[in-house]
Amino acid sequence: MLIKKQPFISVIVPVYNGGKFLEKCLDALFASDYSAFEVVVVDDGSTDDSAKISREKGATVISTPRRRSGPAAARNLAAEKVRGEILLFVDADVVVKPDTIAKVAARFANQPEISALFGSYDDEPGEKNFLSQYRNLLHHFIHQNSNSEAWTFWAGLGAIRREAFRAVGGFDCVRFAVPSIEDIELGARLRAAGHQILLAKEIQAKHLKKWEAVSVLRTDIFCRALPWSKFILTNQGLVNDMNLKTADRLSAVLVGLSIAILPFLYWKPVLILLLVFLLLTIVFLNRKIFRFFLEKKGLSFALAAFPWQFLYFFYSGTTFVLCWFWFALLRALNIKKGEEFSGTGFVI
Repeated sequence: MLIKKQPFISVIVPVYNGGKFLEKCLDALFASDYSAFEVVVVDDGSTDDSAKISREKGATVISTPRRRSGPAAARNLAAEKVRGEILLFVDADVVVKPDTIAKVAARFANQPEISALFGSYDDEPGEKNFLSQYRNLLHHFIHQNSNSEAWTFWAGLGAIRREAFRAVGGFDCVRFAVPSIEDIELGARLRAAGHQILLAKEIQAKHLKKWEAVSVLRTDIFCRALPWSKFILTNQGLVNDMNLKTADRLSAVLVGLSIAILPFLYWKPVLILLLVFLLLTIVFLNRKIFRFFLEKKGLSFALAAFPWQFLYFFYSGTTFVLCWFWFALLRALNIKKGEEFSGTGFVI
């Protein structure tokens, strides 16, 4: 891979009790075929042997001043101490490929106009249960089918020029003390400051996290849909990309209509025809992702994914509508709302 100038890269891995996956994460990083890099693990008060594993693997270990400061604060702390001109953030449950760091370096060296980039999970998730396969393949599909010129950022496998990171103040670890949309918000500030962000689709890594129903719902509603809805309404507005494309928004509306007509089927059985039409339209709007599931995992997997897609559109759309009504109520009552918000509640 041709690189004009080999930049030094600081790989930053925030961790809290990540011993289950951390060893694989670090082994993959140190097996990189790129040489000009360091690995810094930020231990956020782990009660397991994460720090010990990191030192034994050869990483530099620093600790947050207080336990459970959150990944935003952990990444900021490392960014103050590292040597690299490029900051590469990697989650502790992500396993990079041998050429991942080299691909990151090549992008920055050969495209001086970009300030940040991020990749995606690959299409071979580590965990084999259905929800883990579904969630990670969905993430892969969304990133691989989005615009290369990005309006957001992803810190699971994302890199930023250190000077750009410091210029915008890094991650907002005050509003996002728990894992949430701190990377999305950082991406918005980068774009607002005139920085270019690239979605580099060839940069992929394996995700090892095991998803279960409870963790999917909790993460999607409280760590994604709720803070993201607040952010859209107070700051950014809707961008027709990633999982906010027109088809996704329309799907959320149709899911809401489908549920709304269910109580009336008892009195108006003919409405079943409308319900079928709405469901078929949802399938049509999401035909690419269902085709992807079909090709990767077969018909049974694609069929099993439909109710989860339906549920995803339901709680995402419902959360956004509830947030919109909340802000509308504040305006109607002439109550001034602050532009700031926390990960769990409004600040008025």
